Amino acid sequence: MSEKSEQYKNADAIIRNHMMWAMGAGLIPVPIADFFAVSAIQLDMIRQMCKLYEVDFKETEVKAIVTSLTSSGLARLGARAAVKFIPGVGSVLGGITMSVLSGGSTYALGEVFKQHFDTGGTFLDFDLDRLKKFYDEKFEKGKKVAQKMKQDREEKEKKMEDLKNNDPEASVLEKVKELAELRKEGLITAEEYERMKKKLID
Repeated sequence: MSEKSEQYKNADAIIRNHMMWAMGAGLIPVPIADFFAVSAIQLDMIRQMCKLYEVDFKETEVKAIVTSLTSSGLARLGARAAVKFIPGVGSVLGGITMSVLSGGSTYALGEVFKQHFDTGGTFLDFDLDRLKKFYDEKFEKGKKVAQKMKQDREEKEKKMEDLKNNDPEASVLEKVKELAELRKEGLITAEEYERMKKKLID
């Protein structure tokens, strides 16, 4: 595999990981806290991508670029965050929506910086108008990707719950395979995997 394609693959992994963290932060029930948590996660994602592509990370410039790219998306995120103030259901409904929007926004930002850096770009030649359009396109795709990730995670969590309930119809081998998949996806640690596997075999 060439160095460039390896970088591209690593950039995809950075984006995916930060999407998952941003989606988790989007579920924080305190409206302003989730917003700042997602911003910090996105900043860390760009910092890691700068390191990957050997581009000097300049926090002030990065924040200015992010603000310019996400201005329309921020208004939507802000409106969704306001839903959390509604007593009772607000934090639940707002959190679910914020989770997907936070993941979508993180995906779009990651794709913008990945494309720019992958073509040899730096902070000196950042074409905001062109990349803003690219961000908006990726934001729409990112919401779908985030929704799919959310559904996949819920399905895996349900499988994990079924394992904990020790479904008698499932064979031990099948359960060990499912445990291995959960470990691969990062939903359980290696220690948890070994402990649960031992319990199944015993």
